[in-house]
Amino acid sequence: MTETSSRTALITGASKGLGYAIADRLARRGTRLVLDARTPAELDAATARLIDRTDTVSVVGDITDPRHRKEIVAATKGRLDLLVLNASALGPTPLPPLAAADLDAFRGVLETNTVAALALVQLLLPELRAANGTVVFISSDAATTGYEGWGLYGASKAAADQLARVLAAEEPEIRVYAVDPGDMNTEMHAAADPETDPADLLDPAVAAMRLEPLLTGSLPSGRYAGGELR
Repeated sequence: MTETSSRTALITGASKGLGYAIADRLARRGTRLVLDARTPAELDAATARLIDRTDTVSVVGDITDPRHRKEIVAATKGRLDLLVLNASALGPTPLPPLAAADLDAFRGVLETNTVAALALVQLLLPELRAANGTVVFISSDAATTGYEGWGLYGASKAAADQLARVLAAEEPEIRVYAVDPGDMNTEMHAAADPETDPADLLDPAVAAMRLEPLLTGSLPSGRYAGGELR
């Protein structure tokens, strides 16, 4: 641990990819971490890599489950400075055109990427208000650009972007961001676009480094792209 901190951060989808990279970065400052993910083995492995550097609590479950959300809130112990809403569902692969999209699958994507994110914000707002904290919605360029096949995921992220904008207007004492971190070398991107060479994609650790001004609440609330934050 390179320095100590009294701050607490909650990161959803934290067992790998960008979520883990953000947790790793915060651990260097001694930020207390509450980590969420669906897969026990992956979350246990991530926690084991971080726990020697900072106080780290892991809560296994699906953020669409109200009981799991309550467990996450309990793990913050009444203090939360940073909420990173990183957990996401891609939907069916290969990515379907809208004409063939399964509506139940769409509901599932919305439930994870939008509804559960808002539900968690609602539960944690008292803590965030008390700390003048920060909320980061991890978004995507698919929220603003019409890529073939990305309709379900993109629509869910566009809705989350709007939640971020309205939350920022309603809660001026906290920082609220939506951020497109860029195309990263992650399992989700590989599932969505298996033809892309991973070497052409951004390392999640680099993406996390670019998000530093948002993780510290140093910029005005708004929507940002990772490339703007270098």
